[in-house]
Amino acid sequence: METNPYGIMALWEQGDIVIKLVAVSLLVMSVLSWYVILVRSLGLLQLRRLSRTTQHFWHARSLGEGMQILSTGQRQNPFHKLAEDGQVALDHHTTHQQDLHGKLPLADWLTTSLRGSIDESSERLQRGLSVLASVGSTAPFIGLFGTVWGIYHALVGIGVSGQASIDKVAGPVGEALIMTAFGLVVAIPAVLGYNALQRQNKLVLGQLNRFAHQLHAFYLTGTPISKSRRDASVITRLPRQQEVK
Repeated sequence: METNPYGIMALWEQGDIVIKLVAVSLLVMSVLSWYVILVRSLGLLQLRRLSRTTQHFWHARSLGEGMQILSTGQRQNPFHKLAEDGQVALDHHTTHQQDLHGKLPLADWLTTSLRGSIDESSERLQRGLSVLASVGSTAPFIGLFGTVWGIYHALVGIGVSGQASIDKVAGPVGEALIMTAFGLVVAIPAVLGYNALQRQNKLVLGQLNRFAHQLHAFYLTGTPISKSRRDASVITRLPRQQEVK
């Protein structure tokens, strides 16, 4: 079987150290981006399933039973951590009335604690996305650098030989075109994966915010707030906010 003199392996063998470094860099970036996409996608699928346990949480007979329902599944369940942090904040505020934070209203203390828990979960959800953003923004330019270097080789070959024959420029021009294609192949999945993961992260954070709102009402009154009550409370507060302004 004849070997293609202009195939990938032939171009790799005749390429210099710069072309090989560009190719290896793009390969490493591609592996990293696909690893982040797969790992984060699996984690988000688990979180979407865990979000359904919040419905069973409100059907529990006690807070301990509800916590046990939320603790099943993923090791770092942000919904379980949210409920746990709220309970810890409530107990701490009750038992430390003489401290400075004990002078704060319980509603404000719970809001701060729940918001802090959501912020920590948001930071965990964002892990790895900076890799995708970096790959998506730099891979085309790294491939373009390989393209420029391949064209430079083609021009050097023409200058040395004194003639622009196909056998002198086919190899370097092939390197240039392949590096351009490699840069796009690496960058496009990274950009698409970044956008998809960001969209799913927003959905999970929206569910965390709704669950935190219900937990806030439950820890204050012992009764979870319903959607109709939440909307009504927002409507009744609007005139007061306008008067203050």
